[in-house]
Amino acid sequence: MSEYEPTDTLDVKGLSCPMPVVKTRGAVDDLSDGEVLEVIATDSGSVSDLKGWADTTDGVSMLDQEEAEEGGEAVFLHYIQKE
Repeated sequence: MSEYEPTDTLDVKGLSCPMPVVKTRGAVDDLSDGEVLEVIATDSGSVSDLKGWADTTDGVSMLDQEEAEEGGEAVFLHYIQKE
């Protein structure tokens, strides 16, 4: 588990590109500076997609990405901070 304390959690399980990024962008817009969003995805492409989005978007940073298992299914956890 991550060391980050998320302010909010966004569940995008079952969605594929580009929806995890689209929904993450909207959720980050609702955060205040310094707050952390946890994004839970099942699409393995979300790892590179969300990292790429965070790297090219001013005002956000990717703190961490982890792979876990939930109900026998791989899930990808992303921790994004609004700056």
